[in-house]
Amino acid sequence: MGTLGKAREAPRKPSHGCRAAPKARLEAKPASSPLLSHPGLAQITQFRMMVPLGHFAKGASLDDLIDSCVQSFDADGNLCRSNQLLQVTLTMHRILISSAELLQKVITLYKDALAKNSPGLCLRICYFVRYWITEFWIMFKMDTSLASTMEEFQELVKANGEELHCRLIDTTQINARDWSRKLTQRIKSNTSKKRKVSLLFDHLEPEELSEHLTYLEFKSFRRISFSDYQNYLVNSCVKENPTMERSIALCNGISQWVQLMVLSRPTPQLRAEVFIKFIQVAQKLHQLQNFNTLMAVIGGLCHSSISRLKETSSHVPHEINKVLGEMTELLSSCRNYDNYRRAYGECTHFKIPILGVHLKDLISLYEAMPDYLEEGKVNVHKLLALYNHINELVQLQEVAPPLEANKDLVHLLTLSLDLYYTEDEIYELSYAREPRNHKAPSVFKNYDHDQDGYISQEEFEKIAASFPFSFCVMDKDREGLISRDEITAYFMRASSIYSKLGLGFPHNFQETTYLKPTFCDNCAGFLWGVIKQGYRCKDCGMNCHKQCKDLVVFECKKRAKNSTAPTEISTSVGPTSTLCSLGAKDLLHGNKYPESR
Repeated sequence: MGTLGKAREAPRKPSHGCRAAPKARLEAKPASSPLLSHPGLAQITQFRMMVPLGHFAKGASLDDLIDSCVQSFDADGNLCRSNQLLQVTLTMHRILISSAELLQKVITLYKDALAKNSPGLCLRICYFVRYWITEFWIMFKMDTSLASTMEEFQELVKANGEELHCRLIDTTQINARDWSRKLTQRIKSNTSKKRKVSLLFDHLEPEELSEHLTYLEFKSFRRISFSDYQNYLVNSCVKENPTMERSIALCNGISQWVQLMVLSRPTPQLRAEVFIKFIQVAQKLHQLQNFNTLMAVIGGLCHSSISRLKETSSHVPHEINKVLGEMTELLSSCRNYDNYRRAYGECTHFKIPILGVHLKDLISLYEAMPDYLEEGKVNVHKLLALYNHINELVQLQEVAPPLEANKDLVHLLTLSLDLYYTEDEIYELSYAREPRNHKAPSVFKNYDHDQDGYISQEEFEKIAASFPFSFCVMDKDREGLISRDEITAYFMRASSIYSKLGLGFPHNFQETTYLKPTFCDNCAGFLWGVIKQGYRCKDCGMNCHKQCKDLVVFECKKRAKNSTAPTEISTSVGPTSTLCSLGAKDLLHGNKYPESR
């Protein structure tokens, strides 16, 4: 597989960390997930194939599921059958009803058992609630409605006079639990105080830098609990989901930081050196099986603000560009991230997935399968499939990364990644480093084959044919040749008339949240993020970055009302491209021309 394949097979050397400060061994402490115990990774796959749903295979009512959970306990409160269906019900019920509503059904069942004088059933119900409190205590701490309904249940049990039952459903121990999850402070891009890019990591070797980035990534990934994935499903976004917001902010921050580290250097040679170093960091991240940070780093290097730097790229060796190509192919969204999924599936032990890809899978699964089957029965297969998908991600938090981290360097790196730069500011910095090249290929050069600054009358008529009507002949010198200045004046006039007549077909861009991986049709860069990743033309379906929407040189070809938006819009520019919506100076001098690496 070339350079990338060799990097994957390279033996992993133990990190020696930084000798300037004491090392802190990263330990896999229990995550703040409400699930305190899960089957192993190998068991998950086996479970997916072997768990028999029995009479629930064709669906079940909520009452049937609750009754099955209650009957999982014997008279002494021990589990007398597999707890998998119990886990699935308690973790995934919120896609159907709220936790408070589920507990209300349990209360109704308890009242019926009292009415029927069934003390054994009452005891099993309390065992079930105790299990819920013990294993999923975060639900009771964070959900005020559930806590309020629990108080109602406690009053009912207390009024019945069963002391044992009261002890079983006691929730006072929840307040004694250590609540270690910290809320994410959202980064405000409009703040007046900007933190400059830190250059303190120039002395770090790629291996050391990749390990500290992996430390931060795993620390952020480990905070995402089962409940966070549930909330994401229920709300279909990461809003009010601070742990996921933190993870997304870290990924975007790394991508921006990579761009700024390259752009911070004043000369093309120095920028190329930083570019090469981050390619080496990417190789080390691949060896560590940290795919999420790998995506962030490669995304930063492939961003249009970097890929447009022609002078910088001229100093990058061919073998480095080859590695970049292999990394880009590995992370490509082609065939639904087929290359990444294959590589990820072959990895064992510690690994960090590309969170956005797996969240997309989770949403796809959630939307594809119905919640209920015929006769209003709950689709147990869907609950089980969602549980398996989430549980695989949660289980990865239990595997400690094979690295050591320096606390001081982690702190400095965290500060450096906490950036306050907008996409526009990064793009402006890119153009400050390497201004637009007015000698870049333009539409004029597509016809001026001998590069003498003139085109023939016949060639001019081919260009003018792109307009529904033509203007006067621009060959002022009557020499049979049309100069760049003459055709510039022609298109300036054409652009002005088209603008006044409203014939330019401007795009109707609207900020959009994409549910599947999408690339910018202007710069071919990936639309990063989980929500509001870019802009989509409501009329023709063109997709682009925020910073690219004002640079688009392709006219909007409005579709028929009944047509559907294409997944990808072709944006090739050639001699037959329609020119009527382009500004003349932009067209002929290369301004606002889509730049590709």
